[in-house]
Amino acid sequence: MEQLICPKCQGEYVYHDGINFICPDCTYEWSYEEQNESENEESVVKDSNGNPLQDGDSVILIKDLKVKGSSIVLKKGTKAKNIRLVNGDHDVDCKIDGQNFSLKSEFLKKA
Repeated sequence: MEQLICPKCQGEYVYHDGINFICPDCTYEWSYEEQNESENEESVVKDSNGNPLQDGDSVILIKDLKVKGSSIVLKKGTKAKNIRLVNGDHDVDCKIDGQNFSLKSEFLKKA
């Protein structure tokens, strides 16, 4: 059987209780129908202008971004090539100046 992941917190310790799935980490509950609907929906990641992004696209930062836990600031107008889309809150993985970053698509525009 496929490992279920909580759609709210991405927790992996989901269990089935009668007709619902339950995540013990965040106490979120959802039904089997909701699970099937979310699996059937194709996740489309869009940039700040609403353009769909794909793996391999180039993007440009639309504002200065401070990198959490460091003194690095990614400047507005910085270009990232060959992005990779991932599931999660930060839905774009990219390499800028030789360092890997996970960014939110809302701060990017397609180049």
